[in-house]
Amino acid sequence: MSTPASLSRRRNYSGPAFLSYGFRPFFLGGAAWAALAVLLWLPLYFGEFALPTAVRPHDWHVHEMLYGYVAAVIAGFLLTAIPNWTGRLPVNGTPLAALFALWLGGRLAVMLSAKIGPALAATIDVTFLVALAAVALREIVAGRNWRNLRVLAVIGLLIAGNVTFHLETAWRGYSEYGARIGLAAIIFLITLIGGRIVPSFTRNWLARRPPGRLPAPFGRFDGLCMAVGAVALAGWIAAAEHQVTGLLLVAAGLLHAARLARWAGERTTSDRLVLVLHVGYAFVPLGFLLAGSAVFWSAVPPGAAIHAWGAGAIATMTLAVMTRASLGHTGRPLAATPGTQLIYGLVVAAALLRIVAAFEPSLFLYHAAAFAWIAAFGGFVVSYGPLLIGMQPVWSRRS
Repeated sequence: MSTPASLSRRRNYSGPAFLSYGFRPFFLGGAAWAALAVLLWLPLYFGEFALPTAVRPHDWHVHEMLYGYVAAVIAGFLLTAIPNWTGRLPVNGTPLAALFALWLGGRLAVMLSAKIGPALAATIDVTFLVALAAVALREIVAGRNWRNLRVLAVIGLLIAGNVTFHLETAWRGYSEYGARIGLAAIIFLITLIGGRIVPSFTRNWLARRPPGRLPAPFGRFDGLCMAVGAVALAGWIAAAEHQVTGLLLVAAGLLHAARLARWAGERTTSDRLVLVLHVGYAFVPLGFLLAGSAVFWSAVPPGAAIHAWGAGAIATMTLAVMTRASLGHTGRPLAATPGTQLIYGLVVAAALLRIVAAFEPSLFLYHAAAFAWIAAFGGFVVSYGPLLIGMQPVWSRRS
């Protein structure tokens, strides 16, 4: 939580509300890009039009999901969480605008890479993550918040994955390892951050309810789950089809399913803001199990695991965090309105439809999954956009 001193200093900020805190531009920009990029992806996929990008349409889609939309949400989360971790002032105003401009520049550069050149596009694109890491490192070190340096290791993996992506597409014409590094890094980040916030928010909510089962505290079992998951993801990056990798992936899936079961999610059905965190995390073990099964059974397509992680775990968890943080940091009650619940339902539906489409490809399933995704993220933009742009300062409160 913010200290009284840091809250007092934050009140001295007099610029536009949109640039007062990192979650405002990056959550709104990330959600808008998630919807727009998939809207563009449909006609790209079916060859109905082309973008002036130097990479294949499929690689553009993968890149903009991982290093575009997700990178923006991670930036918004970090720039909002770090002041709470360190007690320092948030990055706002001109520095925040510069970071956001770098992110926007990366989206345009990759889209126009055939015109401006792949090397320049890659430089502009990667610069955003490097700048974000530098800002986060400065704040964490200045605040002596050493334990959260591990989050920066994940940002480092994203930088490495993005560089690898650009090198692969320039030299081989397609990306394999760069995409897997990015996806694996984000899934590990979910096991790291999600493994803290899901049981914490669940415990806080259940503490105000009648006595019953509470989430298990973080312990050695959680460390084991994360360690096995990290090794399995590393194996998946290096040798996705190796049998040892398959065994590790299945083991990680079973462990993370057991980890989730320890968090008393069945008691949260009446609070959708908490329940959606459990639903989102459930796609993590599902992705591990599908990826492991794909090694041993040809009937399980690798794309099912990728979309369980991407369209399921990442999309659901990011929307869950974006909605909760947007409400909490603007003084709104922590309650899921019918519109917010609809957003959650749409993103889960999109994930399930896309997983099924990996098993049974069909135009209907592709379009249904895409439109559910667009409606979910577009719904966030419409519902939360006025709040994020808003006229109300972040420190004022409403009942």
